[in-house]
Amino acid sequence: MSSSKTKSPKKPTLKSQIETLEVSVKDEKDKFLRLFAEFENYKKRTSKERLDLYKTASQELMTALLPIVDDLNRASKEFEKSKEKSLIEGMSLIKNKFSDVLKSQGLILIDVNNGDDFDAEIHEAITQIPAENDKMKGKIIDVIESGYKLGDKIIRYPKVVVGN
Repeated sequence: MSSSKTKSPKKPTLKSQIETLEVSVKDEKDKFLRLFAEFENYKKRTSKERLDLYKTASQELMTALLPIVDDLNRASKEFEKSKEKSLIEGMSLIKNKFSDVLKSQGLILIDVNNGDDFDAEIHEAITQIPAENDKMKGKIIDVIESGYKLGDKIIRYPKVVVGN
């Protein structure tokens, strides 16, 4: 009689099982770290988008209010021609209160004066007129409309007349 030995499947050794588990743990740890990094990026992105949305909404409101600011400034100048001190004071109080509210929300008047150098980055030239003298060439002759910034972003460029 011949002895027949049936081969049984070879059982993995303890060492190979540990190596397999270590590789598996390493893969899972890598997946976890990637997922965690993606989540952190998602949080940062949504936070930035939320801030941008807030700024945009504020910018639209401020832009809509700028013509009212212009009208208040024109009305204030007309009231100053009046001899009624109470009218002048009342108009001044309203204008100042409105300006203070806008400033508290981040609106900043861009300071532009006659004689300043023209800078195409921050000024919008409406027209050019002959300069009275050579010193006024390339300088601002008149400010037609004030410009404003909301934070660091210009939301309306000052409209100016430039000497040539």
